[in-house]
Amino acid sequence: MHIQTSLPPGFGTGAFTCVEALAAGISAKRLRSRDIEHPFWGICVAAGSVQNLQDRCRAFQQRMPAGAFFSHATAARLYGVPLPENLEADPLIHVTVVDPDRAPRAAGVIGHHVANPSGVSRVAGMPVLAPISAWCQLASVLELDDLVAAGDHLLRPELGLATAVEIAARVVQYAGHRGALRLRAAEALIRPRVESRRETFLRLFLLMCGFPEPETNMDIPLPRGKRRVRGDLVYFRYKVLVEYDGEQHRTDDVQYNRDAERLHDLREAGWLVITVRKGSSKEWVRDAVDAALRSRGWRP
Repeated sequence: MHIQTSLPPGFGTGAFTCVEALAAGISAKRLRSRDIEHPFWGICVAAGSVQNLQDRCRAFQQRMPAGAFFSHATAARLYGVPLPENLEADPLIHVTVVDPDRAPRAAGVIGHHVANPSGVSRVAGMPVLAPISAWCQLASVLELDDLVAAGDHLLRPELGLATAVEIAARVVQYAGHRGALRLRAAEALIRPRVESRRETFLRLFLLMCGFPEPETNMDIPLPRGKRRVRGDLVYFRYKVLVEYDGEQHRTDDVQYNRDAERLHDLREAGWLVITVRKGSSKEWVRDAVDAALRSRGWRP
């Protein structure tokens, strides 16, 4: 029975190049063993260790030229920006270099080059284009609603990725690039404190229907000393609350009961609460919100 020889210290975990391995005395035959995989040409990793985008990027980082960085949808995903399914599942990674360096060419990699990079940050030790610049690049591949959802994510205050002022300034600088007009339209629609893509899409749908714009994820005070509660899309003037229920709490009895008590307290305080679920039709949502707002004095 053939017994695999152990790898030298420093080669058992993480990615390494074939050149480094050969220089350390590891044979080419050993590098072709079943316990070693090659996610990119010239790169070795332990079999089964590349599980996600971050693993793939960390592996390719071993052969990235100096000054190169991850960009476009790859950068956005590394920052946790929510994207459409086709981009979330895309195995390709985007890598950008600065002129006059040549864009990398490799299977599984899309290479780019720029004259002047607009800021590079670090994510888990990897060089990644700054969040706002990565969002700007998405304008050439995303539909408006998806671009707004990505921008809403950048404005989540707890993440510290961007401010509205920073985004506005970068959008001005991006004039003349592909997608610049769509980017300007998206910048006008992004809002802070939005917690999911579905919330973004629901808010944009309400605007498309001609309803006034609700405030996003605001605290609603309750009478008689009860705690404040957070509402998704809030019409304070009309005491109407529109919420998206992803139904993730239904498997958690404690949270489910808290949500039920919360809805009871809101309704007792005079709020009309409209709960939108994944299966709710657009017509039902439109009619329900229209009826609620009109009952509180709103007129188109």
